[in-house]
Amino acid sequence: YSSYGNQIGLATGLVKEIYHPNYVAKRMEHGAVIAAAPKENVVREVPEPGDVIILLGGRTGRDGCGGATGSSKAHTEESLATCGAEVQKGNPPEERKIQRLFRDGETARMIKRCNDFGAGGVSVAIGELADGLRIDLDKVPKKYEGLDGTELAISESQERMAVVVSPENVKRFMEKADAENLEATVVAEVTCEPRLTMQWRGKKIVDLSRAFLNTNGAEKVTDVKVTVSELSPKMYTTVKTEGEGKERWLSVLKDLNVCSQKGLGEMFDSSIGAGTVVMPYGGKNQLTPTESMVAKLPLEKGDTVTGTVMAHGYSPYLSSVSPFHGAVCAIVESVTKTAAAGANYADCYLTLQEYFARPGQDAERWGAPLSALLGAYYAQTKLGLGAIGGKDSMSGTFKDIDVPPTLVSFAVSPLRVDKVITNTMQKA
Repeated sequence: YSSYGNQIGLATGLVKEIYHPNYVAKRMEHGAVIAAAPKENVVREVPEPGDVIILLGGRTGRDGCGGATGSSKAHTEESLATCGAEVQKGNPPEERKIQRLFRDGETARMIKRCNDFGAGGVSVAIGELADGLRIDLDKVPKKYEGLDGTELAISESQERMAVVVSPENVKRFMEKADAENLEATVVAEVTCEPRLTMQWRGKKIVDLSRAFLNTNGAEKVTDVKVTVSELSPKMYTTVKTEGEGKERWLSVLKDLNVCSQKGLGEMFDSSIGAGTVVMPYGGKNQLTPTESMVAKLPLEKGDTVTGTVMAHGYSPYLSSVSPFHGAVCAIVESVTKTAAAGANYADCYLTLQEYFARPGQDAERWGAPLSALLGAYYAQTKLGLGAIGGKDSMSGTFKDIDVPPTLVSFAVSPLRVDKVITNTMQKA
């Protein structure tokens, strides 16, 4: 992670791992990136028949075939030998070039719609862009020969973008991409008829109506049973505590969640771009860990006092006892940290990242995510704050080990960087 972030020029203002015995088989990694673009560069238009889709960036290979579905499957020890091909191969220099291209105002304003290639590859990244599409898989640039139509359609190879542009802008867009040494290829066209079609070797191998795709498949129903747990003040903590008095104090100090993570943080570069306002470790001896990530907005030229603050909240131990209270406290903790840095909590927006045990058909296991989401909804309505994004995984089971009910809240807010408050002692 650190190598990739450092190479693409990403300033990492906060690194913190959360530990719990039940993350031993299915590890928990959460991350969030924040960026900004001038409002006039953000174009939202509806693609029209005749518009073209350009595949930009890296070439397509077999890496990442089935990656998204693989991350939701049950795994065993044999998975180590068989699932390696599902993991995408990153290409940081290519990602850096895409970032540079998209920061160019003229380029950004030519893009009607855009998708990155994540889960589902071409099928989803291009398939979602318009109601009617004719995709030519033979035009998809390949890392090597031998890929069949299915592999070209579902590969999740990284550093690829799909952009919709008007026919008259294709030549100029290609010139802009070429200036950044990025490969750009026209691979699809928007059509009048609302159907998704894919051609490979001159044959139509996919032909589906948009109305069918929009149904999202068969409706699914399951029973849910929410269990309510008794809580005690001792549970409101990020660490496991035992005993009372001195014993409890020592048990807290023994927990990995309170150990120094400076060695981990130093693997990441926090100074890239010269926009970082609060360094990961502060104070006279640079040993005080920061609670939030604060940076100036990245301008092409000039300076600004406008910045952003991002913070997270989550306790695996509280969430294990009550997913509802764990979610409430995760949101309150993340929002509180932004307020402590000097932001107005009412300006916050949230993104919720979720990770739960595989539920199967067990009503009580389905109760954990429902309970957590009810807790998150309760906290949001009380604070008057919205969650504008998120990501979830219901695959946190390895044999008889389940991850704790995990709902991590990230809170983001704008603020003036000359008014930032840190948790280091600046003066008497």
